[in-house]
Amino acid sequence: MASAREMRLRIKSVRNISQVTRALEAVSAAKVRKAIQALTATRSYAAKAWQVMTHITNQPGSLNLHPLLTARSNPKNALVIVMTADRGLAGAYNTNIIRYVLQRFDKYHLPVKYITVGRKGRDLLLRLGKPVLADFSNLASAPKFGTVSAIGRLVVDDFIKGEADEVFLIYTDFVNMARQVTRVKKLLPLEIGNREGLVDDQGQNQTALTAAYEFEPDQKEILDEMIPRFTALQVYQAVLESQASEHAARMIAMRNATENAKELVGALQLAYNKVRQQAITNDILDIVGGAEALAST
Repeated sequence: MASAREMRLRIKSVRNISQVTRALEAVSAAKVRKAIQALTATRSYAAKAWQVMTHITNQPGSLNLHPLLTARSNPKNALVIVMTADRGLAGAYNTNIIRYVLQRFDKYHLPVKYITVGRKGRDLLLRLGKPVLADFSNLASAPKFGTVSAIGRLVVDDFIKGEADEVFLIYTDFVNMARQVTRVKKLLPLEIGNREGLVDDQGQNQTALTAAYEFEPDQKEILDEMIPRFTALQVYQAVLESQASEHAARMIAMRNATENAKELVGALQLAYNKVRQQAITNDILDIVGGAEALAST
């Protein structure tokens, strides 16, 4: 059994760790509030952009509107954007993402290259010997669209050049503070809804209810401008979702660590009291034994 001095040092060490985890929990709580505000501020815009793109691609004769909407007949390679955190101490957040990536693309039927957003994903993929084409780390806690749009421009250029025939986006979707779900989205070629027309709850086709619009200057020029921007918007939205999920996961992990530290301190304090009581009892026995020895002589 450890001595009383060793027990005191261990209790002090655990208490110091609990103070650190409590501070990290407070920092993550402040960051997650800001991340949720940024996330909710862009969701409505992303949803409206999706509606506009769905309407355009549902127009008659729109099967081959744009190269970014056209699937390759003979795909040769794939590109995967993996979004993780720059730091750890977030529970199983980073591990779940990498595990999902390996389960989905480790035995994919096409050669796969990766673009990483976050140092943890980059380091783990490089350690596993995976080809990492580019890395975007140390993003700001509230990144601007212009900063993140570089990722969208990169994947669009690779897709147009034929260096990537399929582009996937893997990120963590923020559901609530206690639940974050790893998602995969096919980024290119864009899959925009049902080109045949919308169907309501009764199974009735609603294409006839869609109004006809005229586009100026023309539909092609609008798509040339909108689709790359819409692709970058999906990446930007995924970054915001991932950041909110990361801070929420870190806050929960630090809260659990603080509670576990308190329980451990309580258990160690009880063990220390037993050790101290045993030491006092041994001292009393030594005194009584010495007194009896003197009395007998």
